Amino acid sequence: MSLYDVAQLAHVELYTPKLKESVEFFTKIMGLQVTVEAGESVYLRAYEDFYHHTLKLTAGPEPGLGHVAWRASSPEALERRVKELEESGQGKGWIDGDLGHGRAYQFTTPDGHLQEILWEVEYYNPPEDQKTLLKSRPQKRPMQGVPARRLDHVNLMCSEVTPNKEFMAERLGFKLRERIVVGEERELGAWMSVSPLVHEVALMQDQTGNKGRFHHIAFWYGYPQHLMDLADLLVENGIKIEAGPGKHGVSQAYFMYVFEPGGNRVELFGDSGYLIFDPDWKPITWREEDLQEAIIWYGSPLPEEYFLYGTPDRKVGEPVV
Repeated sequence: MSLYDVAQLAHVELYTPKLKESVEFFTKIMGLQVTVEAGESVYLRAYEDFYHHTLKLTAGPEPGLGHVAWRASSPEALERRVKELEESGQGKGWIDGDLGHGRAYQFTTPDGHLQEILWEVEYYNPPEDQKTLLKSRPQKRPMQGVPARRLDHVNLMCSEVTPNKEFMAERLGFKLRERIVVGEERELGAWMSVSPLVHEVALMQDQTGNKGRFHHIAFWYGYPQHLMDLADLLVENGIKIEAGPGKHGVSQAYFMYVFEPGGNRVELFGDSGYLIFDPDWKPITWREEDLQEAIIWYGSPLPEEYFLYGTPDRKVGEPVV
């Protein structure tokens, strides 16, 4: 199996019961750009995202994950991954596509998170007044809010981490970068990527025992100071900061967690953490005696809700569907 058939995280769809307010949060506070509105969905992107969209917000009765989309590294790579996914029993089949991309193959993780893999994408074409002289950017830096630069990763809550980790590795070629293990090798978290990033997807155990819930989507800022500026803006506008700014030991991420108006958790990623170029990288394992440093390298402790709340919101043992 080629380890490079999956190239990157392409986009994420989130459901929100407050579509208008969620769009206002992502545009007025985080500076994302609306590409198009269609039906009950709004397609958005950060100013250094090159594709048509990286976030799709869709009206729904409660918050949660619609789907996660991955881009294959070539048309041939897409076909290879589809064959693997069909053999895994997790495949759902082809869809014709959506605004901004061509046909895609849908599948689920063992825990039930809906995902898709695709090749054909539409690139963002800025209007004349948004064209920039900086040729490595697709548009000018926005002058609204504290603008995020790009989509970074997703975090999925799982009833059991290990089978979902193995699925992402064996069927899609993701590499394990870091993990948290307790007791008799029980994995509480796994951070995985297909690129030099520490993770494009994180898997964490759902402490309520539910399956298929969503923990957070993360956007990258690149500078810790931007999180300080954003925190000021959030407080001024009555938007709840759950935790941070602070720094995780896992991934070395400088973070802040907030809730968008629809109820989904959003992580704001304040620096690059670290990048992995070693082709023989050995996954880092944090154990019980390391948990404090793994979760918080410095900053205030994470609240209990961080480990219990996901979307859709469920109590202990209450099924998602």
